[in-house]
Amino acid sequence: MKQIAICPGSFDPITKGHLDIISRTAAMFDNVVVLLLNNENKSCSFSLDERKELIEKCVKGLKNVKVDTYDGLLADYAAKNNAFVIVKGLRAMSDFEYEFQMALTNRKLNPKVETLFLTTSAENMYLSSSMVKQIAGMGGDVSDFVPPEILGDILERLRLKNKKES
Repeated sequence: MKQIAICPGSFDPITKGHLDIISRTAAMFDNVVVLLLNNENKSCSFSLDERKELIEKCVKGLKNVKVDTYDGLLADYAAKNNAFVIVKGLRAMSDFEYEFQMALTNRKLNPKVETLFLTTSAENMYLSSSMVKQIAGMGGDVSDFVPPEILGDILERLRLKNKKES
């Protein structure tokens, strides 16, 4: 049986830190699903379809990675798709506290699923989608933070959004 791992998140937008975790996961598992979950509590700059398209541009070289969306519980998606591993990237201790709580909850909802934590690479420890949005929205250079395949898309959206709000 092929092992399927899920890398879930909102990816608004995907960063080099996210891509590092996805690439490392792809090296460990037969198949990886980058799963965009619809989170009503988050205000996103990019629609679900736009985020999916941005991620697909970034992972096209990873043959065992696919991108999917889901409007429901991660534990349910894992069960429906025979995935037994959820991979989460950790930047700091504060990430661990939240992600540990989520891992325990997912395990309660789906006892077959395990959560694997990967520490982010040192060069990405400070990086977040929120930081990218803030810097790009104020006209800053985010080329070191996002994959080059989507830099133009991000700048166009976030700088345009900032001009509209002014």
